[in-house]
This record gives sequence, C-alpha cells and structure tokens, in this order.
Amino acid sequence: MSQQYQPPFSITPAIVTLVGRISEAVGRLTILREQAASLRLRRINRIRTIRGSLAIEGNQLSEAQITAILDGKRVIAPPREVQEVRNALAAYERFDDWNPVVEKDLLEAHGILMSGLIDEAGSYRRGGVGVLEGSHVIHQAPPADRLPALMGDLFHWLATSDAHPLVASSVFHYEFEFIHPFADGNGRMGRLWQSLILARWNGLFADLPVENLIFAHQAEYYEALQESTRQTDSAPFIEFMLTMIFDAVSASVAPDAPQVAPQVTPQVGQLLQAILGEMSREALQDALGLQDRKSFRERYLKPALADGFIEMTVPDKPNSRLQRYRLTDKGRQWLQLRREG
Repeated sequence: MSQQYQPPFSITPAIVTLVGRISEAVGRLTILREQAASLRLRRINRIRTIRGSLAIEGNQLSEAQITAILDGKRVIAPPREVQEVRNALAAYERFDDWNPVVEKDLLEAHGILMSGLIDEAGSYRRGGVGVLEGSHVIHQAPPADRLPALMGDLFHWLATSDAHPLVASSVFHYEFEFIHPFADGNGRMGRLWQSLILARWNGLFADLPVENLIFAHQAEYYEALQESTRQTDSAPFIEFMLTMIFDAVSASVAPDAPQVAPQVTPQVGQLLQAILGEMSREALQDALGLQDRKSFRERYLKPALADGFIEMTVPDKPNSRLQRYRLTDKGRQWLQLRREG
C-alpha cells in the first residue's frame, strides 16, 4: 500500500461555500428531525433513494411498485428489475451495520446488492472493463490486477483523511467510479457508499433521498465524472455532488412549504382526473368521451407517461392486450395539490 496516496482534488470557492451552506442546513434539519421523528417519512425517503439509484441504471420500476415489493406484494415486472429492488431493500436493511472505512464491508454490501444478478457478486472483477457511451468507450478502468492495491490505497486514505466528510465522501465516490472495481453495480455501490460515509457524519443522511435528485440530473452526474477525469481533479464532481446534497437537505428542512402542482397540458390534466385504479386505453378514451385513438395517444397518453404522471401495469410489453394504466405517486400528488389549490 502506498502510504502517501492522495486522490487529486482541489478545494474551490464553490466547494467551501457549499460545505458551509450544507452544514448550516443539516443543523436545522437535525433539530427538526429530533422534534418530530417520522418513521413514515424515513420509509418514503428510503423508497425514493432506491428508486433514484436504480433508475439511473435503467430500472423502470416506480415508487409504487417498490413500495409493493417492500410490503411483500406481487409485482408484474421484469424479474431482473424486481430482483434489483429486493437486493437494494436488503442492502439498506444492513446499512447501519457497515463501517465505511472497512473494505470487507463494501464487498459484503456488493454481494447483497448484486445477488443473483452477476456471478462475481461480492468480489472484485477479474477482467478489464470500460464505460460506454453508446458504442464509444469513454473510460477504460484500471486492469484487474491493480484493484487490490488501488482499493487498499483508497480505503487507507478515507480512514486517515482530515477532509470534511462532505468532501471526503465525494472524493471517494469519484475515485471509486474511476477505479470501477466490480464487473457490474459500480454506480449504485458508489452512491450507496457515499451515503454511508455521510451517515457516519450525521445520521440523517441514512434516509435523505439524494439519489432521487441525482436521477433527475443524470446527464450532469455523468458529465461531472467525465470532466473530473479530463482535469485529473475531482473538484467538478465534488461541486456537483454537494449541490445535490444541499438541494436534498434544503427540501427536507422545509417539507411543509407551500407546493404548487406541476404545470401540465389541459389534456394530461383531464386524463389524470379520469383515471380510477387501473384502466385500459379503451376505458380511458370512453371516460374522456374521445373517439380518435391516435389523438388520444399523442395528446393525452404519451405526455402523461413521459412526464411520469402515469405508468403501465405491463411496462415490458407496451402493446399487451392486458395493458392497463394507473397513476404514479407523482400523478396522485398532482391531483392532491390541485384539489388543495
């Protein structure tokens, strides 16, 4: 192990400002949480965290479906996506047991997170791997024979660094993604481990849905990773992650602030108000008094699906004769805010 290993990162004025603002907001949120601990809120945030992290990797299950899996209900969805959710739920159940500076804990977490999904779950990859963008390799990870030394250096640095946990967790996250130590699951593991590092600094991060915001800014997440690699300095990624963390903390500090229903077209609004339970396309058209199937699909159905207000009951078979449509959490929230407004 290289005792002098130091990940390349610089502390920019933006990073200093964000660390201060997050620390202040965390202080306020900690007091609020102590005054009104809410198991329901923790459950909701945990589901949002899992939904965000898996969605970044292409999993299409909704918060409602993840909730159903958590409650032991049967969900009609691709088996791999259901397995990913079950693994993530199991991993977060063990969240409090792991020490972020212990390498074997990271391997154990990966074993749970990727159980039944890859053969090398819980072990570092044995071959080379590249990160693709389309058909282009945008990052060639270090060779497999260097992984023990690289990961050993990274954990030693994390255990001995005097960097603020907000900075150290972001540096670890970036370095982890650069090394790409696993055959699969590197993205979700990097985000999980940053949350674990932050939770050891302040327990509220165990249930703060930062990953939901990363999903909403997915393109910027990958751009920050690439820019940090280009600069040989993880400052761009640190700034991005601290911005996401600040936004997540700020939203939790004032969860009861007045909310406004997102803007939707009149057609989408009519559709959301017409849905009762799970309905077929024909039933929805009848409820809205519409005859033109193409117009209904283009002006009502597709925009509502694209914006996440409704979802399909058989997402892997869009044209199934058994297909039904139902409101998502976002759609139900829109209806509730509209009624309250």
